[in-house]
Amino acid sequence: MSRLTTKQVLPFLILAAVALAAIFIPSQTLFDGSKVYNSADIAWIIVATALVFLMTPGLAFFYGGMVHRKNVISTMIKSVVAAGIVSVLWVVVGFSLCFGKSIGGFIGDPTTFLFFKNVASGAPWSLAPTIPLTLFALFQLMFAIITPGLVVGAVAERIRFTSYALFIALFSLLVYAPIAHWTWHPDGFLFKMGVLDFAGGTVVHISAGCAALAGAMVLKRRKAHLEHKEIPPANVPYVLIGTGLLWFGWFGFNAGSALGANSLSVAAFATTNTAAAAAGLSWMFFDIMKGKKPSVLGFCIGAVVGLVAITPAAGFVAIPQSIFIGVLAAIISNVAVYYKQKSTLDDTLDVFPCHGIGGMVGMLMTGIFATKTVNSAGADGLFYGNAAFFLTQLKALAIVVAYSFTVSFAIFKFINFILPLRVSEADEEVGLDESQHNEKYLQGTLLVHTTSTENGLLTEEEKEKVQLAL
Repeated sequence: MSRLTTKQVLPFLILAAVALAAIFIPSQTLFDGSKVYNSADIAWIIVATALVFLMTPGLAFFYGGMVHRKNVISTMIKSVVAAGIVSVLWVVVGFSLCFGKSIGGFIGDPTTFLFFKNVASGAPWSLAPTIPLTLFALFQLMFAIITPGLVVGAVAERIRFTSYALFIALFSLLVYAPIAHWTWHPDGFLFKMGVLDFAGGTVVHISAGCAALAGAMVLKRRKAHLEHKEIPPANVPYVLIGTGLLWFGWFGFNAGSALGANSLSVAAFATTNTAAAAAGLSWMFFDIMKGKKPSVLGFCIGAVVGLVAITPAAGFVAIPQSIFIGVLAAIISNVAVYYKQKSTLDDTLDVFPCHGIGGMVGMLMTGIFATKTVNSAGADGLFYGNAAFFLTQLKALAIVVAYSFTVSFAIFKFINFILPLRVSEADEEVGLDESQHNEKYLQGTLLVHTTSTENGLLTEEEKEKVQLAL
């Protein structure tokens, strides 16, 4: 057996230390909320939490189907492993950083809910008074899990698994947590500015999109990209399955952000579905207008862009306006993808044009079409005569873009300094499935009819041909 290095041992030692520390955290009785909690709200948010979690494997299928077949498994696991890394971090310190006692409106006190201290027995969150604090914490966890998973698409086919695992941890603590605190904590400075982000336009999509841009710039271009090779998607049905799971899970993402089984959750559900439908058609029809044939990928990507764009607006805009938001976002992202493909930027699966720019469009559309008719706790947008609110959304967008890109760029550079960020050229040629995980994705089954062997068995030469074909 080869001698283990510090880099190989350290991740397990850190996890073991956390596990041992957890033993000594005192148990707490559950908060008696029989006169406070609403059973219908609890039931709905439990379902919504599960729906948002489903988006993570959905994202894995969505991305996994679009990369080269030699990188399918490596791409999928980088999204799914976030469920492990972020879940543990969230219990230890992540929830505290996002929703703990505010330190100057910029970050939560890490000791507030350290190891979920005072969560089980604590009073409900101020903006979710009818559900237990534990349930609110778990619902928010699902957002924290999927956000670094989104970045995978930009750095796919060339980033080391261990390096990306470290990125997930650092991004969650240094990028996601501060932005979530600014935006969703009542004492966060963006919240106090009057910024509206219903379900994560800034917190999830702009932060992930800008991190994706930073990652693509630091990692530089793949060999196939430099040689202008066309990489066929490994499995388009995977993309379709992933889109369906994402669309389905997004109902929990947006409608669940009403934090109760109420009229606002119904409105958010409706705007979410409408924007996704309109955006999928918009992308596909726009491609047809450019002389292309209608494609499965086009509709799927468009639908996801629509879901991204409606996320910050879902509980603030009316249903008819969500059609416009979906159509416009798909066109803008489609054009952005076109110009990105003409540039030297190697964002493998167009994460920045779709999630980053889609999130920006959604934040600005919230600034235009938000109305107190839908949500009295919100604001009227530019379309209803309130230019000041639109400028507030614009300022928030600029702040989050600058912060998330700068810090994410620094994180990637730091990781590259202490660990090799990128796989070797030989590993890239073999594929990350085999070089990083010693596993191989085989698509479908190849049936061979042969009369050259007795009983229909294949010769060794024929077996070799079959293996090469696979």
